[in-house]
Amino acid sequence: MHFSKKQVVVSTILVCAILLLFGVYVFQGRETSNQEFSLGLEEEREDLKVKDKQKVQATTQQTTVLVDVKGAVKTPGVYELAAGSRIRDAIRLSGGITNQGDKNAVNLALKLQDEMIVYVPKIGESESVVISSHTSPGTSSNTENPLINLNTATPEELQQLDGVGPAKASAIIAYREENGPFQKIEDLMNVSGIGQKSFDKLKESIRVQ
Repeated sequence: MHFSKKQVVVSTILVCAILLLFGVYVFQGRETSNQEFSLGLEEEREDLKVKDKQKVQATTQQTTVLVDVKGAVKTPGVYELAAGSRIRDAIRLSGGITNQGDKNAVNLALKLQDEMIVYVPKIGESESVVISSHTSPGTSSNTENPLINLNTATPEELQQLDGVGPAKASAIIAYREENGPFQKIEDLMNVSGIGQKSFDKLKESIRVQ
């Protein structure tokens, strides 16, 4: 079969066009694959960063606390306990309460906090048990105008406060047993049912020690 010169030129152009289109298709496919591969690597790097950050946070979380046990215990001193331990655990490490110690003045269920002071008074001692992160055992309260210590008050003592009945007294004790001692009197507003108005009525009658 004889092809004219024009037919040869047209055929050549068509073949070149097909080859060009095929080359573009292959090139774009490779580019897409490379982009997907790069995105995959980037996602893996981000995942590794997140996991590393989580590991660092986990290792930096406090796992122990130091507490200073004083007063009527057999071996007063500073003790290291696992985070989440209770006052009973600290007193047990100190050898327990002596025969002169007032067991009724100590809330053994309270959670320990780092740098806490646990003071066990003797029977008949005017000082109440002091549980504080930053203060030493305090002196007895002013008998003329006694303030209720939120960290040691019994339900009956709390109910002496204006507007505090059995339900609120139980809520206050439940809060300190769950979260540890109050650090300041304003923390009382964290207790369910006690807002700013209730606190304003109580703030002149309470203390934290």
